[in-house]
Amino acid sequence: MKDEEGRDINPHIPQYIMDAPWYFGTLHPTLSHQRVQEEQKKIFSKMGNWYNKGIKTGEMATKYRKGACENCGAVTHKKKDCLERPRKIGAKFTGEDIAPDEHLQPDLDFDYDGKRDRWNGFDTTDYNQKVSKEYAKLEEAKRIIKEQELEAKLKDGDTEALKKTAEESEDEDEDKYADDVSMPGQKFETKQRITVRNLRIREDTAKYLHNLDTNSAYYDPKTRSMRENPFQNTGQKLSELPYAGDNFVRFSGDASGLAKQQMFAWQSYEKGVDINLQADPTKLELLKREYTDKESEFKSKQKDSILDKYGGEEHLESLPKQLLMAQSEEYVEYSRHGKVIKGQEKAIIKSRYEEDVLINNHSSVWGSYWKAGVWGFKCCHSTVKESYCVGEAGKRIAAESDSIGLMKQVARQEQTEEPQKSLVQLHQEKTASKNKKKKKKQKLKRRKRKKESSSSSDSSSSDEEKDEEVKKRKLVEAVKKQEEHDKQVQKLMSVDERKRPYNSMVEVREPTEEDMEAYRLKRKNMDDPMAKFLS
Repeated sequence: MKDEEGRDINPHIPQYIMDAPWYFGTLHPTLSHQRVQEEQKKIFSKMGNWYNKGIKTGEMATKYRKGACENCGAVTHKKKDCLERPRKIGAKFTGEDIAPDEHLQPDLDFDYDGKRDRWNGFDTTDYNQKVSKEYAKLEEAKRIIKEQELEAKLKDGDTEALKKTAEESEDEDEDKYADDVSMPGQKFETKQRITVRNLRIREDTAKYLHNLDTNSAYYDPKTRSMRENPFQNTGQKLSELPYAGDNFVRFSGDASGLAKQQMFAWQSYEKGVDINLQADPTKLELLKREYTDKESEFKSKQKDSILDKYGGEEHLESLPKQLLMAQSEEYVEYSRHGKVIKGQEKAIIKSRYEEDVLINNHSSVWGSYWKAGVWGFKCCHSTVKESYCVGEAGKRIAAESDSIGLMKQVARQEQTEEPQKSLVQLHQEKTASKNKKKKKKQKLKRRKRKKESSSSSDSSSSDEEKDEEVKKRKLVEAVKKQEEHDKQVQKLMSVDERKRPYNSMVEVREPTEEDMEAYRLKRKNMDDPMAKFLS
């Protein structure tokens, strides 16, 4: 069975999948209704498409165009979107220095891979130009070096050396491939390129057999490397170990120096000097020494020129070590209390505030004396800051005043102090004070009872009269309020309910007894035959 395009249809496909719906309008067996329709396919941007960069090249406007930016004159944006510096007089009024138009960026819609393509929009031509220029510079430098060597040999008249160089250049031109010069510093063909670190002599002990403990150094079977020391926790000396790990070999001895020499060889090769560490180690060492000497000489000259121009050499001179580390050879001996017995005591570090400023004939500063929570002068024991110093006389006066104050204090204490009483006397005083308090309470209670009995008969009649008067007055006021309330209710009832104010028929206040009595008085009794005559 085949569909309309001539493709075979699997006979094992179920019938409900193969049958097309009635609205699809097919006359032959088909599976096109199971596929995405052409009108539903989303069209994405191609991988090579990207946003335009820079400005348009070609014809440039010389006059201001209608609808363009008033500031710079470009048609592709307005004044509020202009990124150019605001001009004092815009291009609309001057008509000069019209800025070129920017690119109108396309509306790109990428698929899943296109959105995540990190190299989309990368300009390969720019990169190729930079690489080709750098390669051309290297080739030009090599050619100049060869020409100089040939000229030197021609001057010496060495014909055999000339023949050898010519043969070598021909061989190089014939066997020159891109793979051979892909990495600087490698001077062997790709066919002979081998990894020596993966090879080992079969008589040697494998690295993972030195220590069979599972918690020892990790062995990487892919690279056949064991970076840590397998005998790290055994307590053996490094000099006695048969193997101390790849890191020990890599960072001990001349390994670091050899790595630096290899880096120097690669850097010099990139700059046009043809040298190899394995082929010419002596030449490389001499070149490195010469380079370091020239570098140090250049740095010293640069430093001297800067110091000659700007000065400040005295700030670069380093202090002696004993001053930097706060150490000296001066012998000082201290007692157990911290006093200096032998040697010179350290100088007291002064603060940024004024110190040792003596005023008013004082021989000591303010704050050198302290007594009873007050500061003063040590020379005269004066506690007044702006006082004049009187020397020893002030100390005597201060001592006498202190003694007089102590005597007065003692006298006050003696006056206030009472002779100590025995426990029996204290108990008797307590019981007497309790009895007095009880008698006073009883007297007060009797007086209150007498007053209540005498005033109850007189005041009862007068209180009743007062209460009746208050009730009558409150009732009159309540009746007036009720009349006003009735008038307000009638007024609101005559108005349409849609025009009534909000919550006009709701009373929140709780009615009092007087309000209820006034309501009963003013309420109409419909059963009363005279109710109709009441207005």
